[in-house]
This record gives sequence, C-alpha cells and structure tokens, in this order.
Amino acid sequence: MASKRGSWRTRFGFYLLAVGSACGLGNLWRFPYVVGENGGGAFVLLYVFMALAVGLPFLIAELCLGKATQQSVLMATQKLAQRSGCRAFVWAGRFSVLLSLVVFSYYAVISGWVLHFLIRFLVETFNFETAVASAGSLDLLMKNGFLQWALASVHVLLTIIVVAKGVQEGLEKWISYMMPLFLSLVLILVIRSTSLPSAPEVLRFLFYPDFSKLTFSSLIHAIGHIFFTLSVGFGTMVTFGSYMKDEDHVPTAGFRVTLVDTGISLVAVMLVFPIAFQSSNVPLTDPALLFETLPRFFTDFRGGAFFGLIFFVCLYMAALNASIGLMETIVSNLVDTRKKKLERDRASWIAGAVALSLAILPAFSSSLFRGVHLRGRGLMELMDSVLINWILPIIALGLSVSINLGMSEKEKEAHFVARDRFVSYSMYPHWIWALKWLAPGLIVIGMLLQVIGQF
Repeated sequence: MASKRGSWRTRFGFYLLAVGSACGLGNLWRFPYVVGENGGGAFVLLYVFMALAVGLPFLIAELCLGKATQQSVLMATQKLAQRSGCRAFVWAGRFSVLLSLVVFSYYAVISGWVLHFLIRFLVETFNFETAVASAGSLDLLMKNGFLQWALASVHVLLTIIVVAKGVQEGLEKWISYMMPLFLSLVLILVIRSTSLPSAPEVLRFLFYPDFSKLTFSSLIHAIGHIFFTLSVGFGTMVTFGSYMKDEDHVPTAGFRVTLVDTGISLVAVMLVFPIAFQSSNVPLTDPALLFETLPRFFTDFRGGAFFGLIFFVCLYMAALNASIGLMETIVSNLVDTRKKKLERDRASWIAGAVALSLAILPAFSSSLFRGVHLRGRGLMELMDSVLINWILPIIALGLSVSINLGMSEKEKEAHFVARDRFVSYSMYPHWIWALKWLAPGLIVIGMLLQVIGQF
C-alpha cells in the first residue's frame, strides 16, 4: 500500500462508512415511496434478488478496482484505459464523479429538510403542541426556496468540514459514533410502529407478492435504487476500496455491506408504512412520505417530542454520512488527478461551492420552478428519476465493462480469493459469471423494459 495514502483504522470503520454512505435518506426517505410506486410485496422480493444478483457483484468489482490500483475512480479507470487501449474507460470514471457531484447537490436539499425538522423539534421540544404544529410545516418549507437553499448550505458546510480532515480523523471517527446510535433508535421506532393497528395490512402489502402490480419500469427501479443505496456507479466504492489494507478480504466486506444495507431498506418500510397506512391522506408514492408521516407519528405517544428530536438528529447524522461518502469521492479524485498539488481542504471547498451552485435547481423546484412538470413529476422528482433510474445504471454498466476488460483475470482472482477462505475459491467463477453476463444482462433488460414502458 502506498505510504501516503489514507487507510481505514479498522474493518468495522469501513463497514460503518460503506453502509452509512447510503443508510438514512437512501433507505428511509427513498425506498418506501419507491416500494409504494411499484406495488409493494412483488417489488420488495425483486429488490432483494437484484441486490444479490446485480448489486453485490458490482460492489465487489468496484472495491477490487480501488484496492488493486490504490487510486480513486478517475485514476483507476485511466490505468484500465492504458492497459486495454480503450479510451472509453476513462469516461466511465469521469461520468461517475460528475454524477456524484450532481446527486450530492440535490441530496443536500433533502438533508436540509431533515435539518429543518431537527431545528423545529429542538426549539419547541418543551412545548409539545407547538412542536407538532411547527414540525408539520413541510408545505411551508416547500414554498420557500430560499430557506431550502440556506439549509442545504449549512449541510454542505458541515460536510466540507468533516471531509477536509481526511479518512481517519474525518470520515471514520465521525461515523463510528453516530451509526450505531441511529440504527438502535430506528429499531426501537420499528417496534413501536409495527404495534399500530395497521401493521397486519402493512405486512401483507410488503411481503405478499402480487406480481400483477409490477410495471415495465420496476426492474430498473429496483436496480437503480440498489446502486443508489450501495453507492455503486458513483465511484464511491472504488475510493473506499483504495483505502483498504492488504489483509482486508473484498468479497466478505462486499457481502456484509450488501446484507446490512438490504436489511435496513426492509426495516425502513416497516417503520414508515404502518404510519402511512394510519394516515390515509398520505399517498404511498409521495417522495415526501417520510416527512409527512413521521412528525405526526411522534404525537401519538408520550415522550414523542423527545423521540422526534433524537430521531431527526440521528437521521441528519445518517444523511451527513451519506453526503460525506459522495463528497469524499469528489475530493479524492480532485486530489489524485492534480498529483497532490491540490490540498484536500481546498479541494473540499471547491467541490462544496460547485455542489451548492447546482443545489439551486432542486431547492427552488417546489417554488420558483413549480411549473416544471413532466408526466406528473416535478423538477426534484424528475432529477431523481433520471439520475437514479437512467444515468446511474448506465454508468455502473460502463464501470463494470471497464473492470471486466481492463483488469486481468490474475488480478481479479488475487483480490477475490483468500488462501484461508476455501469458499472464496468456489465462489470466484460464480462472481466472474455474474459480473460478465448476469448483472449486465439484467441491466440491459431493465433499461429496454423501461423504454417500452414509456410508450
């Protein structure tokens, strides 16, 4: 391992950041309404299968690329291009970093929503009636683009401060404190929500598959959300892989991250849906589903105001963790491509300034640009749909092709197979087959079905 490059102090720190890079908003905000859009149980089953068939092979591949090259995605794909003579591989890396920047810009706005509710519960926590009225002011927030942009600015600033400190002092140290607390609180709230009268109906909706409710777009929606929550296709896992130590076993890390992330997605719908079913006026397909239902949920039991405050503190920390992962990808690539001439803290400020400029569009999507609609979707929803369901799968496919053709079989085997893990020998050919044929094939089929569904 290169002596100047950062590394994870512990494997546990890597697992926490890899899961935390999407846990929170990726799972709690996005997954419930995507499940609602695609009819419930059949989509959940499809999602779990795609996580193992598509998400896991791609995640392992990106970690292998980062660990093998000890570089972030731009320099890593440049090496692959030089070996294979295919310049297109470079563009796969460039587009992945650009996607990270754009997604971070609108993710910062969603994180600002969380910060809004956090502040409301904090200010009014000792006056519960006022807290409920204030915490339910999502409509007021949606109409105020300047407030959304200001909250996004605070979020971007905090992300810059953490990322500028580096891998061990910034990323790993920060997340090791917050993620266990957040996950514990979510489990407590799930127990509470599944005790609601709507729970049996919710469980039937979530785990009884009705395949007639799937649409032509359901397959790519499942794949796109898996890539989003696993941070595949953004170059993030290539960057994280470059910080892994020689003794770290990539497939084991990839499997554990996939398993935990998928489990958290399932826990998320079990938290949000019972509450949404109780509030029949809240559409299950609403992107604001989480923010419409949870503040009301905290009014239903004693001490709810305090739980609301703690929940939104933890949810914001999880959102910050995800933003740290995206920002780390951008900053690491800036520093690597400038051959250390650009300091990490300066690169962080540059990336943050650009992201904040791009955040203007999603921040004002529900006010200044509220007239922008396509097939019933507003600007924010359009950005999310196009980026996650169209662009992200294509970029992930490009990265997988680059790894397949640019890395030698010997190199892939060296980072997959461990001498002390016999199962890795037997699983290696299955991973190669899934990486070359199964996962890319499912993406292509999903994209074709999505195109057909548009007509």
